[in-house]
Amino acid sequence: MAKKLQVTPLHDRVIVKPAAAEEKTAGGIIIPDTAKEKPQRGIIVAAGTGKKDEPMTVKVGDNVLYGKYAGTEITIEGQDLLIMRESDILAIV
Repeated sequence: MAKKLQVTPLHDRVIVKPAAAEEKTAGGIIIPDTAKEKPQRGIIVAAGTGKKDEPMTVKVGDNVLYGKYAGTEITIEGQDLLIMRESDILAIV
């Protein structure tokens, strides 16, 4: 992401741009829109400063895995993004 967001999350929150949903299976079958699952992977586009006694372990640009229903869907500057706590992130890929 070349342009910096005008929004800064507070404390231990991060803003994640979800990866695109899979269009085909490994076998080449095209998945219809109604059967696509929510992505569980994304890139951090903004991060807060962390809590007073807990610094952030993720940074802008990290590829992360998060829970299927983690975060809140928001739209900023025409982009569909997720805002979530750092504790909702399962791993850095």
